[in-house]
Amino acid sequence: MKKTRVAGMLAAVLMAQMLTGCGATDNGKSLEEIEVGNQVMGVSVHDPSIVKSDGKYYIFGSHMAAAVSEDLTGFKTFADGVNAQNPLFDNLLTGEMEAFAFTDKHVDGYYAVWAPDVMYNPVMEKWVMYFSTSHDYRTSVICMATADQIEGPYSYQESLIYSGYSLTNVEETNFYDILGADAKAMDYMSGGAYNNLKYPNCIDPTLFYDEEGKLWMVYGSWSGGVWLLEIDESTGLPIHPEADEENEVDTYYGKHILGGLHNSCEGPYILYDEASGYYYLFVSYGGLTREGGYQIRQFRSENVTGPYVDTTGENFGYVAKHNTYGLKMMGNYSLPSLKMAYMAPGHNSALKDEDGKYYLVYHQRFDNGSEYHEPRVHQMFVNEDGWMVASPFAVTAERAVEPSYKALADIAGSYYYVNHGTAITSDISEYEKLEIKKNGTVVLADGTEGTCTLTKDSNKIAITIGEVIYKGVVIEQQDEAGNEVRCITAAGNNNESIWAVFYKN
Repeated sequence: MKKTRVAGMLAAVLMAQMLTGCGATDNGKSLEEIEVGNQVMGVSVHDPSIVKSDGKYYIFGSHMAAAVSEDLTGFKTFADGVNAQNPLFDNLLTGEMEAFAFTDKHVDGYYAVWAPDVMYNPVMEKWVMYFSTSHDYRTSVICMATADQIEGPYSYQESLIYSGYSLTNVEETNFYDILGADAKAMDYMSGGAYNNLKYPNCIDPTLFYDEEGKLWMVYGSWSGGVWLLEIDESTGLPIHPEADEENEVDTYYGKHILGGLHNSCEGPYILYDEASGYYYLFVSYGGLTREGGYQIRQFRSENVTGPYVDTTGENFGYVAKHNTYGLKMMGNYSLPSLKMAYMAPGHNSALKDEDGKYYLVYHQRFDNGSEYHEPRVHQMFVNEDGWMVASPFAVTAERAVEPSYKALADIAGSYYYVNHGTAITSDISEYEKLEIKKNGTVVLADGTEGTCTLTKDSNKIAITIGEVIYKGVVIEQQDEAGNEVRCITAAGNNNESIWAVFYKN
């Protein structure tokens, strides 16, 4: 596999060690002194969506998988597998199996129960699960189930919206029930088939409240992109809006907010933050396999219906090439204390805990030749410009802290640096050396220089390399092998994210 950024890791390290100049710094641990190891969860939940109840963290994922954790550092499975014996549902795979009436089995031969999102609806006084069933890349249904307890059993209630229908089977959906008997299904077709370049594949639903307390569902995967529908809190069902073609509002599917033309873009999740006033939209690009280039991107908006823009101010719409759109929070990467590189991070959810801390929750594959995956949780922070940045390492029992620094001398040193770039690729972003000097000079392994500024009595940092300004935070945490580390995580005004790690003596 091709490695990016550094042709020869050892050469880069040696070059960085030879860099000299004013403001000598602490080099920290050598490569030989750094303990190595990857986090091992021991459970596998794909597309994990997080919800907290009674002090416990629950994640629900595809294939009827679910797990629970007391502290986000380890999860225990309590449901897994699409079968009638799975305690998560009591009627999904029995009787008439209404959730699969339109989709039947997936083309690969199994019943697809994908990407659920669970919330407590206080008006209905029920736990409500939104999930999808699917036949192929465009023929899918978003369904709703309810339960009295968060761990279930959930009972299938209704199918909400459909995609991938044709003129011969559209009557098997609720299309005419929603739009009326005179609605023209042909308007959703192209060449006699469902127009999946413009309209959504109905999977990956997630729910959130806006600043006014209204409930919304964001959904969609590849195909016609990501869409938004308001939800009636009293019933859990969609509120279908009046059509507005100029503003990309469709009565059946709601508001188009991102993507299209079957560009890779899936797993949407919106987190509203009262402090910043932003709606943060997270999505995944690439293919979800280990070498598919899977990765996490971020957009934001001051309004629930958008426009959702990236750090360059651009919205990702119906475009031919999309890799430059969206802040790339992470992709494939390696760091000195990892035994193997992490690959294909994606399909995330997010949580703002009661203590105000933010967490990014997603599934992670590894550079080990297999498609095995585990859930991961990284702490997030807000930079000076109001963008979310993620910690380089997973959370441990001791959460990352944000010290106040008085001067650059407090953080000067030799760091191991990763730039996630904006590519959609199987390549791994390898680490290289980055030197921060006490006088604010930044030097990369290839000799490129930049500048660094630190906001006094805070942990806010800005690193300028060329014309790119990366703004973020300096944090202190423990890595997954037990090393005490100082980390920089920052977002560039070019949609790149950078990490830098200093392994303390």
